[in-house]
Amino acid sequence: MASIDPQLPLFLGLMSGTSADGIDAALAQFPAEGGCRFVHGHTFDWKAETRAALIALGQGAEPASLDALGQLDAEVGIAFAAAANGLLERAGIERTRVQAIGSHGQTIRHRPTSNPGFTWQIGDANRIAELTGIATVADFRRRDVAAGGHGAPLMPAFHLAMLGSAHEDRAVLNLGGIANLSLLARDGSLRGFDTGPANALLDGWCQRHLGAAFDADGAFAASGRVDDALLARLLDDAWFALPPPKSTGREHFHLDWVHARLGSGSFSPADVQATLLELTAATIADALLAHLPGVQRLLVCGGGVRNPLLLQRIAARLPGVAVVSSATHGLDPDYMEAMGFAWLARETLAGRPGNLPSVSGARGPRILGAIHPA
Repeated sequence: MASIDPQLPLFLGLMSGTSADGIDAALAQFPAEGGCRFVHGHTFDWKAETRAALIALGQGAEPASLDALGQLDAEVGIAFAAAANGLLERAGIERTRVQAIGSHGQTIRHRPTSNPGFTWQIGDANRIAELTGIATVADFRRRDVAAGGHGAPLMPAFHLAMLGSAHEDRAVLNLGGIANLSLLARDGSLRGFDTGPANALLDGWCQRHLGAAFDADGAFAASGRVDDALLARLLDDAWFALPPPKSTGREHFHLDWVHARLGSGSFSPADVQATLLELTAATIADALLAHLPGVQRLLVCGGGVRNPLLLQRIAARLPGVAVVSSATHGLDPDYMEAMGFAWLARETLAGRPGNLPSVSGARGPRILGAIHPA
């Protein structure tokens, strides 16, 4: 655990992404001169039945009933509260030291381009505030969507504040269930958008064929070969050709989407895994070179940073670009998004906008999230 500045308030961020592979909890401080002081972090497992329900909903399944959805919302809120309390216990920090919790919730639907557009994250923040005794800021995305934006990605503002440079064009790549980019140009301009699937498809295919939650070190993909014809069919999805701002999720990129493109062909599971990994690398590199062609450094965070084959394939498609972990700049790649939601909670309490219209497409800057007092 890092040392704590007694003069600075603590903020706690909670994040569970598209993969629903755990609740990331992070404690952080934000000095007035800028930057982020990471204090402590831990990832807490979901109950198996809760995770299964969340993944099914994220992929478009309908809830069994309104009662079942309401109960799941409460259960997710209780799980988030337990993660916050668990982190404080591990860190040996009194809850009175924490000014606020920023909770992302769990996305079960993301339809920003429907009419009207909407996004929906569950995880009752009232429960978090009640069970932790800490003011909780949550529901960050829907105000941006109400203002005509995508409500995603929300991390580019945090990335710019923490990792922007006046000396080189940089990008931050989050390899979660979905991959997204923050483009940090040296002139201070910023754009960000989702590029397509990352761990959501890789983990799902691995779970189905190996019974493992993820492809450790990319070994499953490394045992196969990329099928160029299949890769071309995957890349032919019209979503990839859409211009930013854009965002997506499991409701679009899921295993049924993969099987529809496999058709009646015969493919080894390892070859499909290799091709899905190449799809992620190709869509990231293509998007980055199209929208920030002078990029010199790609800072990677999220669960995919632990897949060396995926990083190798991204780097191979980006000659001359330094592809490195965000840890090289002092930000733990496993807790980047959790720290980001801690930072967004701080911005909300200070009355500052947390969105960037250049990223989300919203009509203007908006203060994000609802505050649930302790």
